[in-house]
Amino acid sequence: MALRKFNPTTPGQRHKVAITFDEITTSTPEKSLLAKRKRSGGRNDTGKMTIENIGGGHKKRYRIIDFKRNKFGIPAKVATIEYDPNRTANIALLHYVDGEKRYMVAPAGLEVGMEVISAKEAPIKVGNTIPLSEIPLGTVIHNIELKPGQGAILVRSAGSYAQLMARDGKYATVKLASGEIRRILVTCLATIGSVSNPQHQLQISGKAGRSRWQGRRPNVRATIKNPVDHPMGGGEGKHSGGLPRNKNGVPAKGYKTRDKKKASDKYIIERRKKK
Repeated sequence: MALRKFNPTTPGQRHKVAITFDEITTSTPEKSLLAKRKRSGGRNDTGKMTIENIGGGHKKRYRIIDFKRNKFGIPAKVATIEYDPNRTANIALLHYVDGEKRYMVAPAGLEVGMEVISAKEAPIKVGNTIPLSEIPLGTVIHNIELKPGQGAILVRSAGSYAQLMARDGKYATVKLASGEIRRILVTCLATIGSVSNPQHQLQISGKAGRSRWQGRRPNVRATIKNPVDHPMGGGEGKHSGGLPRNKNGVPAKGYKTRDKKKASDKYIIERRKKK
């Protein structure tokens, strides 16, 4: 997808940068793979607002995505590349030879008419899902499982990718997009290639209204609130009423919230890079 800049015909257009939808082949989703998407508006079961800055937005329907890719040995043809309002990446509609239809997160370079398959002996080709034990070292991958059969939970957002670094016994070493290097069981599945829509992060909305379309309400700075509304509220003028912390009083700068005894620590070889 390419980037498109706009002429400043209105204040909202002046700084707007949008992506073109060259790769999208249809605007009509597969009806059998749609589900309702309930929204809370930031309210709990009694109607009280418990999360701020959520509400409104355009109505969406959820596209049921196959993150497990568990139709092993059955090839599928890419029928369409579609926009998904629920995620940053594009999705691809697969037509399996047995007649079933499923959505998958579309990797960069996947086109209509291409064939994909999930199998241990599958060729190293964009869109194919293979266990980490069978993928050559150095390969760029995405949609990675953490437990066999769990379904992909790592590297699913637009433009992201990981790299298979090494294998040792029953574990593979994978370098994630954050810079973290961790061990994952070689029996876990991963998909070849990087996620589509890498230009997503370069978009500039141009106006506040576009955030409202996405269900985001205005966010007010903590230091200008009253002490009753936030731990950092109060004070005189620009003088802050407290130390940097979130609404629940947890310190925001330098305070580690990760459990020191977290079981998955033993799988992390190198922590993610700090900003």
